[in-house]
Amino acid sequence: MIELISVVIPVLNEAHQLSKILHILKHASDVEIIVVDGGSHDQTREIAAAAGVTVIQSEIGRAHQMNAGAAQATGDILLFLHADTQLPKGFDTTVRHTLSQPNVIAGAFRLSIDASSWKLRLIEWGVNARSRHLQMPYGDQAIFLKATTFRALGGFPILPIMEDFELVRQLKQRGRIAIAPTAVITSGRRWQTLGVVKTTLINQLVILTYFLGVSPDRIAHWYRSGMKRIRK
Repeated sequence: MIELISVVIPVLNEAHQLSKILHILKHASDVEIIVVDGGSHDQTREIAAAAGVTVIQSEIGRAHQMNAGAAQATGDILLFLHADTQLPKGFDTTVRHTLSQPNVIAGAFRLSIDASSWKLRLIEWGVNARSRHLQMPYGDQAIFLKATTFRALGGFPILPIMEDFELVRQLKQRGRIAIAPTAVITSGRRWQTLGVVKTTLINQLVILTYFLGVSPDRIAHWYRSGMKRIRK
């Protein structure tokens, strides 16, 4: 029997991105799609409902939203997809094959950024090298795992930031995290808005301060404040 894949998509004002990713998902086999809205003020919920997918409301915050979607899911496999990220064609077959490998507890895809810049090609190379050698993919690489594994861990830790990082750290203690040979395509809007160097520095500072034991609430406050200042 083919295992059902539940794709959980946390959203907040993503009307301009959602149609594109739902179109690809609709062509996959044995997949259920759950869109978890955190309080959008645009047409996000209407677009999802028109596409015929499950739409639920949740407290804002990716950890809350993804946990709510997982609680609603009926699939054997959970795949967590950011709203600005497109899965590759045939992702459903790839996910099932990846999780069937010995000692693999979870997986993710290689990363491709939807923007033309040699600097972003370097970012892609670094992300994919880290993921492959350190088994540390991040949320924008569409992390997937068995539903039983996710529930045994208690879901995503309720953090305002770094919830994907912490889940992956816990998974690494239980088995191998495999990186699929195909790539997701994620929007380049963050790097295009802030610049490649600034975005990379901010991301690395977030990780460093988290490792140093700074409160995730404080890190999230710094991160959002810094983003606002840079955008001005």
